[in-house]
Formats: sequence, C-alpha cells, structure tokens
Amino acid sequence: MIIVTGGAGFIGSCLVAKLNQLGYKDILIVDNLGCQLKWKNLANKKFTGFLYKDKFREIIRQYEKTDNLYIPDFDNKNIDAVIHLGACSSTTETNANYLLDNNFLYTKELAKFALSRGIRFIYASSAATYGDGKNGYSDESIDNLTPLNCYGLSKHLFDMWLYENNLQNDVTGVKFFNVFGPNEYHKGDMRSMFYKAFKQIEQTGKVRLFKSYNPLYHDGEQKRDFIYVKDCVDIFIKILQDSSFKGLYNIGTGQAHTWNELANSVFNAMNRIPNIEYIEMPEELKKQYQYFTEADTKKLLNKLGADWSFTSIEEAAMDYVQNYLQLEEAVW
Repeated sequence: MIIVTGGAGFIGSCLVAKLNQLGYKDILIVDNLGCQLKWKNLANKKFTGFLYKDKFREIIRQYEKTDNLYIPDFDNKNIDAVIHLGACSSTTETNANYLLDNNFLYTKELAKFALSRGIRFIYASSAATYGDGKNGYSDESIDNLTPLNCYGLSKHLFDMWLYENNLQNDVTGVKFFNVFGPNEYHKGDMRSMFYKAFKQIEQTGKVRLFKSYNPLYHDGEQKRDFIYVKDCVDIFIKILQDSSFKGLYNIGTGQAHTWNELANSVFNAMNRIPNIEYIEMPEELKKQYQYFTEADTKKLLNKLGADWSFTSIEEAAMDYVQNYLQLEEAVW
C-alpha cells in the first residue's frame, strides 16, 4: 500500500495517475476537498481508500499513544511508502500559525510515524526555501538559506529539523521548482503562468507580464526553472522504485527560461501571433520577487543517469495546451 497525502491536488493526482498506469491501485489518498474542483482530479483514478487530512492526523497521533494502527480499509496491510505532498502551497499566505502547523508540524508527525514503522517517507520541500538565490540553488546544503516568505520558511523548518536530528538520510525530500501542467485547475491564483497565459490569450488575445525592476533584467526576461508535471512524476516513480534515493533533491530541469519564452510557447501552441503587455508589479510582491531561479540538478542527474532528459518548454506547452486546456481543462 502507498499513502499519498495531497493525492487529490495538482502533483499528487498526477502521481496517482502515473501509479495507476503502472498497475498500482492499492493507494490511500489523504486530502481535503472542500468546495474546490479538486474532486475532479480523482474522478478517473483508481484507489482503495480516501481519508480527510484531519482524520488521518488523528489516526497518526493515536498510534503515537497506543502503538496500534487502524486505518479504515487498510488495517494490517503493509505500508510501502508515505508520499507526503499535502501542504498549503500558497506563497502569499500570511497566516503564519496555519503554515507552520500544516506544513511543518504535521510533516514532523508523519515523518516520525513512518520512521517508527520502517516505512519509506518521501516528502515535498520547495525551491522557495532558497529565497532570493544569493546563496545558490544547490541541494547539497541547506545552510545559510533565507526564505522570502512564510511558506518557504515552513518548508525550510522541516528540512532543518531533519538535519538537526541527523535524519536527512533516512528520508527522501524533493524541492520542486516551477511546476506546471494538467490538474492544477483548482489552485486559483497559484495556478501556473502557462495556465494563466492560455486564459488571457483566449479572453484578450494577449499575455500580461510583470515589468522588471531590476536593471539586470529587461521586461519579461526574468527567469524561472519551469518543469512539466509529467517529468516530476516520472522522477517520483524512479525515487519510489529506488530506495537509494536519500536526502534532498532539486526537481527542476536545470535550465531556466524567461517569461517571454513561456508566453511565446503558449502563443505557438495556440497557433496565435505573440502579443505581450508589460504591467506594474503589485507593491507587496516586489520585496519577495525572484528574478532568477535555476535548479542545480547535478545530484539528481547523478542518480537518474546521464541519458535522462526533460520535456522542452515548447513540447510541454504544446501537450498541455492542446491535450488538456483546449479540451475544457481535461484531467490527467
């Protein structure tokens, strides 16, 4: 059995889709659905059980007290892995108490549970832990990192807790860079710019990008390491199948692209002539804006092999736009 927290979310549901393709069906999904459209991400998936996050957390806490584990529909089954993707992923969330409880303390509880039972624990950290990138984007060390927002801090605190307790090589952590692709439709303002660009082009015929306030970057030439969600889940499968993956790994392509390149790839996928407008950036974003991110992927590629390749931004945009967005936001 595999437990996937956040299994109805963006990356989680795509991972479940890939697991299903490979024949995995004995999956327990842990998530909160609420009134969002996340439920659609589960409509075509095969899994054995579903638990709300608070109920699952209650079960984990009860296990700590009694050393007895009862999960509905899964009692006495061997748990092969806990893949913890559930989190508040909003970089603009300002409720620090909520972020620290949901992203840090809850993750600690799950990690302790998995480690105490000898279960593989694979969790999502974030590239937001790198802050403005002045200390680089290497996954070999987490010293001297200063996140720019509370979301990044909540992720960094768990990474630090592992290292302070010498547990970093007992688990596997992944630092996602800018992930985009199908099943992100419920994420509101946190949907990728690929999605937003598609909608803007549909509605107005143009894409709006933030102006640059850094003299080193022209408007639209700010750079991000964009990675297609299908590449992310392929890497996850490799990690799941190879227990020698230990410690933290950046999940990015190692090749940054500009916002202009992103916009042009979407225009091309839609067979439209590029039309980009540069707009003012909100004041609250200026102090935490990253002008450049690029994953250091040496450690990852050393494990994946020299022949590993990522989907190009043009190919990914074509697949996402033509096979999902233009088909009324089809679910993978």
